[in-house]
Amino acid sequence: MPATPQFSPQDATESGTPFGPRLRRLRQGAGLTLKQLADQSRIASSTISKIENDRMSPTYDVLLKLAGGLGTDLSSLLSDGTPEEVRKMPLGRRDITRAQDRKQLPTGTYVYEPLATGLTQKAMDPTFVTVTARSIEEFGGLISHPGEELVYVISGAIEMHAEFYAPVRLNEGDSIYFDAKMGHAYVSVGPQDALILNICAATDGRPLASTLGVEQS
Repeated sequence: MPATPQFSPQDATESGTPFGPRLRRLRQGAGLTLKQLADQSRIASSTISKIENDRMSPTYDVLLKLAGGLGTDLSSLLSDGTPEEVRKMPLGRRDITRAQDRKQLPTGTYVYEPLATGLTQKAMDPTFVTVTARSIEEFGGLISHPGEELVYVISGAIEMHAEFYAPVRLNEGDSIYFDAKMGHAYVSVGPQDALILNICAATDGRPLASTLGVEQS
């Protein structure tokens, strides 16, 4: 598998709406000013402004905080379409993600390809992630968020850094399950950017974004 090229936020236009302008439309559609969204998501107004203007790529924990601040979930935040509301489909929900329909969201250290974006209020957030970071210094700090997380390495190799453990190398076929409230980050350590399947779930079954109100910032 060839190495995945580095992306900038503008590259998302090839597979969907760039994230920055989409975030601005969602914020304005919710009738929120930058300061109001900043207060509700516990993110600095200047940070949100940089994201909306594609001058900064959000990390996963920032995406969750933005979703919580907007009163939505990660699928609605990332999807170009209008996700199916849970109340309209209480039983037998399903969503198929075709390979050619996956949308890429670059964040500087990772490139996310979220799955099942047609459903809202999911108890899990499954995502393909290309790990473009090559050193832990590329992160401003370890990432943490509510819930638990499973990582399965599809190709390449990653080194996982965690708050309470020494770094561990995970090769193709390896997996790890852990408490996502513990600070963590992954870097690629093989000759190519690693591809992983990342599944995050809230421990109480609620959507991850809805739990942020009780977490420490």
